[in-house]
Order: sequence, then structure tokens, then C-alpha cells
Amino acid sequence: MPTSRKRATLPAQAGIGLRHPHLPAFLAAPQPVAWLEVHSENYLAPGGPRLAALERLRSDYPLSCHGVGLSLGSAEGLDAAHLARLRGLYDRLEPAAISEHLAWSTAPDGTFLADLLPLPYTDELLTIVAANIERAQEALGRRLLVENPSTYLRFQQTDWDEAAFLSELVRRTDCGLLLDVNNLYVSAANHGGDPEAALNALPLAAVGEIHIAGHARVATSWGELLIDDHSSPVAEPVWALLTTTLRLTGPRPVLVEWDTQIPELPVLLAEAERARICLREITNAPG
Repeated sequence: MPTSRKRATLPAQAGIGLRHPHLPAFLAAPQPVAWLEVHSENYLAPGGPRLAALERLRSDYPLSCHGVGLSLGSAEGLDAAHLARLRGLYDRLEPAAISEHLAWSTAPDGTFLADLLPLPYTDELLTIVAANIERAQEALGRRLLVENPSTYLRFQQTDWDEAAFLSELVRRTDCGLLLDVNNLYVSAANHGGDPEAALNALPLAAVGEIHIAGHARVATSWGELLIDDHSSPVAEPVWALLTTTLRLTGPRPVLVEWDTQIPELPVLLAEAERARICLREITNAPG
């Protein structure tokens, strides 16, 4: 494995996803968070006030750049132009971590579908995704953290469970894992699984960042479905699963995501404070 790739260096503390409504508050005064995460695609335009503001903030807060458009599951491979734009952004911002989703979002004709669609965990897709991760890491010059998805269906054809699939990707490519605890909980609930068993099966030594977020409960004709919508406070079972996770991994960077129905900044900071308490309790735990 190449050793020259820059690896994640986020502090093992609580951060929040920086969204545009909160940008003025961060520019006006320091805020009580250790680091910030942004969606990479929101800053790909060269220059402009938004990117200039982010460059100001990066001197005070380590940044994590979270991509949503690389489409690691695309059988046609990665978009070279998109990779080049990401490389330009990352060279400019020097983020402490970069990440993408285990999903696909680009159709065979090149159409971007603006969604994170699930993958069948087959041998064929494993080879494709591993090759795409290797290409991305080589092109970006950085180790990529790959996020476990939230899922709402299962494919009839599958050769691997999700944890084994992710473990093999880590082994083949030396990528890291962005462990989304809310996604883990949502997927387990939707498929009748045990989230703690799913957690224990993951390659936890590779975790470079943790996400938590809110989810919605939706009644359907076949029962209740949990939707990873990032529009509400973190649910109590997810907080409990975060504590369990941190006991297994030790302190890790923990990010609170809130992407729709975005609240006032103090609400988000209160969620980050609770994450900080979880981290402190783990750090101070006996033994």
C-alpha cells in the first residue's frame, strides 16, 4: 500500500457539520466546537465569498471534507473531471480528513442522480468499489474514509454482509471507515437486525471519524420504516449506540449532522456538547 497518502488527523473531539445559515456566526466569533465538516461539492466553484469564508475558518478549526458525488459504486469508474476538482479543493483547504459514501449516484450515461443509492454486496461490486477507492486515493493523494450507508431494502443477490464487505475494502485498499452510527442503527432497525452485533462485526480499528444524526420514523403498509433524514435531534438509542461504539474504538472524532430543517446554532451546539460529554465519559472511564 502507498504510504505517501495523507491520513486523517482530526482531533478525537466533537464537531458539527457547517451549514450556510450558521456561517455568519462562525465568522463573527469563535464557537465551542473542535472541528467542522463541510460537503465538498458545495465548495467546488473556484473562488467566491463562500470558499473565502471557509479558508478563513480553516485557520481556527480543522476541516473534514465529506463528498457526496464521487459514486464509488459506479461500474463505469470515477469521473476524472470531478476527481480533479476535488483534488484542487483539497490541495487548497488541506482538510484533516476526506470521506465518501459506499453508494452509487451516477448512471451509465453519466447522469448524476442526486441521491446515494445502495449497492448489492457481491464479489463483482467488491472488485469495482475497491478499484474506485484505489483510484480516488491515488488521484487525491489522501486516505479516503468510506461511510457505511443507511439501507431500506436488501438485494436478492449478495455474497457478503455489509460488515464483511467493508472489512474487505479496508484490507484491499487501506481506506479508513467513517462509521455513521445513525446509519448503523437505521439499517439494523429496518432489517430486523441487532445494531450492536453489526457494530462488533465492523473493522473498528479503521474508524477515522464517527457521524451521528437524527432520523424519522415513517409508517408504511409493511410496518415502521426508519429514514436517515438528518432533520431532528439525535435519537436516544443512537446516543446509547454511540457510547457503546466509543467504548470499543476509544476516543474518535464525533460529528453531529443536521442537514434539513436546520435549527438555530445553539441547538446544534447543544448536540455537540452532549457528544463531547460522551467522549469525556469514555476517556475518564476506569480501566
